[in-house]
Amino acid sequence: MTTDTHRAIDAVWRIESAKLIAGLTRIVRDVGLAEDLAQDALVAALEQWPQSGVPNNPGAWLMATAKRRGIDAIRRGAMQDRKHEQVGYELESKQETVVAELDAALDDNVGDDILRLIFMSCHPVLSTEARTALTLRLLGGLTTEEIARAFLVPEATVAQRIVRAKRTLADAGVPFEVPRGADLKARLASVLEVIYLIFNEGYAATAGDDWVRPALCEDALRLGRIVAELMPNESEVQGLVALMEIQASRLRARVGPSGEPVLLLDQDRGRWDHVLVRRGLAALARAESLGGAIGPYTLQAAIAACHARARTGSETDWARIAALYSALAQLTPSPIIELNRAVAIAMAFGPAAGLQVVDGLMAEPSLKNYHLLPSVRGDLLTKLGRYDEARAELERAASLTKNARERTLLLDRAAACERSAAR
Repeated sequence: MTTDTHRAIDAVWRIESAKLIAGLTRIVRDVGLAEDLAQDALVAALEQWPQSGVPNNPGAWLMATAKRRGIDAIRRGAMQDRKHEQVGYELESKQETVVAELDAALDDNVGDDILRLIFMSCHPVLSTEARTALTLRLLGGLTTEEIARAFLVPEATVAQRIVRAKRTLADAGVPFEVPRGADLKARLASVLEVIYLIFNEGYAATAGDDWVRPALCEDALRLGRIVAELMPNESEVQGLVALMEIQASRLRARVGPSGEPVLLLDQDRGRWDHVLVRRGLAALARAESLGGAIGPYTLQAAIAACHARARTGSETDWARIAALYSALAQLTPSPIIELNRAVAIAMAFGPAAGLQVVDGLMAEPSLKNYHLLPSVRGDLLTKLGRYDEARAELERAASLTKNARERTLLLDRAAACERSAAR
């Protein structure tokens, strides 16, 4: 197979696979079977396109092939039913109706089907890890190997998560539908949690040798934009998209020439993607215009917007950021939010004020092994000239992080403190 053909198949699959799986799931009511049928279409493309060439409309080709596979599966199932239950003519008539429905389903209501698939993949009956893996598999078009590489876990572990997730959905009888009423809010929160988790792993990798993994951010952004388009009146969906657009605008500036981390205040803001900034600010405006209570994603987007609007780090409205973090803490109390508020307070009112808040978090059990707590404390102690204490905190932070790039950064800062202390 030529490299160009392989790239074409990979690109088409990433674009079309979610539509295929969603349309098939609507009819066969089994997400595992639906994925198998879509994979059959992919295998057919891998076998035929190198000889026949890439079709003018490759998505339609895959769609037609998936339909045929689905129809064949239904007919095989119907034959088995006739063999075991001897239904006869009535089942034959039903079979033809289902085949016709399948043929139409893959062409109509594509957006609705994809939204249903998103809610199914992110169902709370699954663990967070299973929801994440299944979403990337079914809606991101990623292979098991790619998901494993992105999250630095064994491929076999990811494969088991996906298989178990499909089985759990089937055993629980999870319907292929968008929830309504009171159930929608909780289920939507689960969807947004998975999307943002994927984004965050790309934006600030928790482990490994890379500081950022832009491909994961792109996957999350694409999913977020799909949900926002299909649910335009949900303010928190718009808020999450706003947050991700603004955060993603900094990706190029977050790493130096050798892949080393570049912290926010040290970034070249000329390297920020201002198209993404404008998109993010527009999404934030939509979220705020929808009225009602402001949610946590919209508040975080408003914080990101403060950075995006500042032409330089010194122009950042840190007092407003601190106030927004206070509002966020009231809405969703969390020691991590309080730590972020401490940073904003330090920037707005001085390092001593920020350190007072941080010191109040030192006994928090959930932050015992959270590397950013000693990292922030070390930074504030450095600004106060308490270099020996700062060095110890930064070295502790380095020992806790699992990201190699971040560890190097923290150790470099600790070494700088040691030099300052020796002067």
